[in-house]
Amino acid sequence: MVPFSILTPYYNEEVMYGQGTLRNENEDGISTLFYLQKIYADEWANFMERMHRDGMEDDNEIWSTKARDLRLWASYRGQTLSRTVRGMMYYYRALKMLTFLDSASEMDIRNGSQQLASHGSLSSGLDGPFLGKAPPAKKLDRGAGGVNLLFKGHEYGSALMKFTYVVACQIYGSQKMKGDPRAEEILFLMKNNEALRVAYVDEVPSGREEVEYYSVLVKYDDELQKEVEIYRIRLPGPLKIGEGKPENQNHAIIFTRGDALQTIDMNQDNYYEEALKMRNLLEEFKTYYGIRKPTILGVRENVITGSVSSLAWFMSAQEMSFVTLGQRVLANPLKVRMHYGHPDVFDRFWFLTRGGISKASRVINISEDIFAGFNCTLRGGNVTHHEYIQVGKGRDVGLNQISMFEAKVASGNGEQVLSRDVYRLGHRLDFFRMLSFFYSTVGFYFNTMVVVLTVYTFLWGRLYLALSGVEGSTTNSSTNNRALGAVLNQQFIIQLGLFSALPMVVENTLEHGFLSAVYDFLTMQLQLASIFYTFSMGTRTHFFGRTILHGGAKYRATGRGFVVEHKSFAENYRLYARSHFVKAVELGVILIVYASQSPMAKNTLVYILMAITSWFLVVSWIMAPFVFNPSGFDWLKTVYDFDDFMNWIWCSGGILAKAEQSWETWWYEEHDHLRTTGLWGKLLEMILDIRFFFFQYGVVYRLKITSGNTSIAVYLLSWIYMIVAVGICIIIAYARDKYSATQHIYYRLVQLLVIVVIVLVIVLFLKFTNLIFLDLITSLLAFIPTGWGLISIAVVLRPFLQSTVVWETVVSLARLYDLLFGIIILAPVALLSWMPGFQSMQTRILFNEAFSRGLQISRILTGKKNIDM
Repeated sequence: MVPFSILTPYYNEEVMYGQGTLRNENEDGISTLFYLQKIYADEWANFMERMHRDGMEDDNEIWSTKARDLRLWASYRGQTLSRTVRGMMYYYRALKMLTFLDSASEMDIRNGSQQLASHGSLSSGLDGPFLGKAPPAKKLDRGAGGVNLLFKGHEYGSALMKFTYVVACQIYGSQKMKGDPRAEEILFLMKNNEALRVAYVDEVPSGREEVEYYSVLVKYDDELQKEVEIYRIRLPGPLKIGEGKPENQNHAIIFTRGDALQTIDMNQDNYYEEALKMRNLLEEFKTYYGIRKPTILGVRENVITGSVSSLAWFMSAQEMSFVTLGQRVLANPLKVRMHYGHPDVFDRFWFLTRGGISKASRVINISEDIFAGFNCTLRGGNVTHHEYIQVGKGRDVGLNQISMFEAKVASGNGEQVLSRDVYRLGHRLDFFRMLSFFYSTVGFYFNTMVVVLTVYTFLWGRLYLALSGVEGSTTNSSTNNRALGAVLNQQFIIQLGLFSALPMVVENTLEHGFLSAVYDFLTMQLQLASIFYTFSMGTRTHFFGRTILHGGAKYRATGRGFVVEHKSFAENYRLYARSHFVKAVELGVILIVYASQSPMAKNTLVYILMAITSWFLVVSWIMAPFVFNPSGFDWLKTVYDFDDFMNWIWCSGGILAKAEQSWETWWYEEHDHLRTTGLWGKLLEMILDIRFFFFQYGVVYRLKITSGNTSIAVYLLSWIYMIVAVGICIIIAYARDKYSATQHIYYRLVQLLVIVVIVLVIVLFLKFTNLIFLDLITSLLAFIPTGWGLISIAVVLRPFLQSTVVWETVVSLARLYDLLFGIIILAPVALLSWMPGFQSMQTRILFNEAFSRGLQISRILTGKKNIDM
């Protein structure tokens, strides 16, 4: 068979769950172990039965006598390195079995079957830690059941000649020096898997302030009973010049062997029965697909995290259709399949002579995996897809993790648009392949952005028509809007994710049958999948658009833990304020102004037809982080979240303060991309911000105080209001800084005087002008967006303003706006938290039935414990 290697990049993720990780409870009293026991109830029962059979007398002994077994059991159900290593070691076991079957006589196979029947089946050891050690003579290896009794000895040598597994643990050297428990756990994996090798970068001080860097490959030696060094290669300098993950792969690829190389991520798994097919898959390299032999063999994935929560199910369903139906069509007939970070198998020698499998330039290669596909296609390679073999894949399971992952991918696509690889492919592909390539890579994100921009254009256009009076002059609104309604309905179908869900339904129909596919689709809709898809559409649009405008994509570590803890409001606000919340508030204000000023809005049915899709977008972007947040509608948690948010907003911060502690630090970090952008980026940002001034221009002429005057002087006079408002903010901010700490009474006196003067001015205007009280509320809708527009432009001009007195005012006003946005977002959450029944309904939607029941029971027990105390 074709010899092959596997390469897995690893940085600092979990190797095995520690006792503390498993036992520590969150604020709901839920530990990771409790969560796993409820999600995998039958597997937990089997595990406990196995432990009792191994000599454990009492369940409580598990932490003392069987702690390692318990940690491994939990780790094999998370997204840990030990799970990945266990999965990949099935290749080694499968090769040993195939070697035995190749050379065994009929008598050997018959005797072997009888031995297996008497000693236990192969599957008895699949959950054990020892996945392929050569056992001492006549000793049963507990990791491989009774199978190793069959082997005569040459199977181990043959399997090792054909297979090597290299894990690129970049900082393993420094972890050993610090005594990090992860280093011990990696050594434990090497100890129990003889085909496992670990590559790391060793930093050796060589003189005064000089460091030498080496790529080192190590393994565990059974005879010496310790870790031994196999190779040490000196590097010309530090490793992390480019992006971390591709650099990690590049330094370790030299240690791989064989003709083929499979790239496996740290969150993947494998199956013994799939490993048996690897020999057949590698033969595909010798077959012509079209006019060329393949250089990348595409492999399908089986998403292993679908049962964790409804969000994980949505992601796994979406991913499933992409890695099966989508990849199949891209490979044949479209011939534009690239490499998407899946368990693809590379022709190792072909790639080593053509620049390797990972481009690692900083920023531009943030999505390093797809550039291997671009490189392959440009250099005359051939990418195929094979579905008779699959590898397990873990996906992000919480909304924050999913959003960070989508932000990374969308930013990466933004960088791809700017890359020379896409430019060259666009020039060299024929017309039909070029179209297929566009729609399967950057075009998907571009189209998503166009859908959102369509909503913006439509709403701003309707607002302009309403405020300018053009809309009122149309005689038959319903006739004119029929065509527009048809367009909006199509946009709504795309927005809801129904369009993107179609491949998912087709794939489920193929695999499970039509009725099952329809049932799954309807269940998803009841679990609010449309809100999730609409929300993720906003994430993709924001980060793709921002990367194209300003660049600056960065790797986002998403984390791969279980989502059983409640995320605070302040954390959600930091993540989604600019990408979703502010945009949703903007669209909401447009819809409110349109409803109050448009003559068409008087016809309720027409307004609903016009605005329902936009309102759904607004609600989805505001509510999704709380709907998919565990305990998102718990009243007590909402109160604590509000207090935490207020402390974060008013925390002055300092040089060492992190974004999680201080609003000011977060605010500066949030606008860092504007410091590195070019002149055109700044100009475009300012042009886009000018739209906020339109509210004031349109609404001010609708106020009763203007008495129908349409002169430009009315608009210019309205700016006095803005100047006065900013002046009041400056006075109060000055008084707070000067008096609030030492002479608090003076601070209160200034506040009182300001309030009295404002009330007096309003009363005088109500008495002596045409001003009515409703004008005051309408004017807020006009002037608040103007203030936000001014702040947005000031942030772009930060290099010029930061050294002036104006900047402090900009920062204090921005703080007030974020406080206002936070209260607007939190208000509906607080209302739903206060109403009974929503919390239990949300838990049922978010988690599966077993965990929901367990969570409710644990809450009751927690309540009883508190009462007893």
